[in-house]
Amino acid sequence: MAEVGIGFWVLVLLVLLALGFSFMNGFHDVANSIATVVSTGVLKPQHAVVFAAFFNFIAIFVFHLAVAATVGKGIVQPGLVDQHVLFGALAGAIAWNLITWFSGIPSSSSHALIGGLVGAALAQAGPSALIATGIGLTLAFLVLSPLLGFLLGALLRVAVAWICRGMPPLKADRGFRRLQLVSAGLHSLGHGGNDAQKSIGILWMLLIASGHAAGSDASPPGWAIGGCYLAIAAGTMFGGWRIVKTMGQRLTRLKPVDGFCAEAGGALTLFVATALGIPVSTTHTITGALVGAGSTRRMSAVRRGLAGPVVWAWALTIPAAALIAALFHGISRLVF
Repeated sequence: MAEVGIGFWVLVLLVLLALGFSFMNGFHDVANSIATVVSTGVLKPQHAVVFAAFFNFIAIFVFHLAVAATVGKGIVQPGLVDQHVLFGALAGAIAWNLITWFSGIPSSSSHALIGGLVGAALAQAGPSALIATGIGLTLAFLVLSPLLGFLLGALLRVAVAWICRGMPPLKADRGFRRLQLVSAGLHSLGHGGNDAQKSIGILWMLLIASGHAAGSDASPPGWAIGGCYLAIAAGTMFGGWRIVKTMGQRLTRLKPVDGFCAEAGGALTLFVATALGIPVSTTHTITGALVGAGSTRRMSAVRRGLAGPVVWAWALTIPAAALIAALFHGISRLVF
């Protein structure tokens, strides 16, 4: 692949944007990791964000870079990537995240980035710029990840109810308050492992396109990996409280046992997807698991009036981010 003439300051800007997206990812998606432990009263909000940020970061030592490889080389044809594509993708994803954060809607940062890449690549070279298999897999898991989260959350809730039958309610509540710390830690670990790698994939594309990586088979440098994990952990530390309220209090009412089952189901889904290199939405996954755990009590426990707007936000994320990214792609051509 021919190297793209990316100037030094443009390169710096794009690196900062990629790290900024990773920060925004943590800020925007903090509810995925801590909404349940906050809403059930297991942790205070200020303690929960530190707890989640810690596990976001240590995921760097647990997961391989399979998701980063998919994002960096499996969505858009690498030979067509330049500063305009990357600027459009990152700016479009960040803009959509800001819009949904301000509205308190738990949309997917992951799909905002995928939509951004698709929109910028289409503006660059039309449909030939896209890799159908990678996009098809991502779109499939837009549906499969919440369904799998729902299924696992519901199955775990039913299994727990059977195992703990006859146990005094107060004793069960105390036990699951402790277990929820384990499940929340695992979910935060899965969140960091899957989501930080998306920004690593973008930096990987940038370094290959600019000639700062040895080739398409080269691994991303340590500073890019560490920087993205630090950025997502820092974003989690600052938190997005509007979305925490939606996820933890308004979608369904939770008890510690429900929180444990939802987090464990979501964590299992994220671990499998990350091992397979699939960039899934942690928002979709935990929402499905929350609804699954809550629905085993009664379907009326799920607030369907709120779930409708959330689903609409999911459906709109990729096309909306793609449109915004295409606009920023055009702006980039005028500026850079």
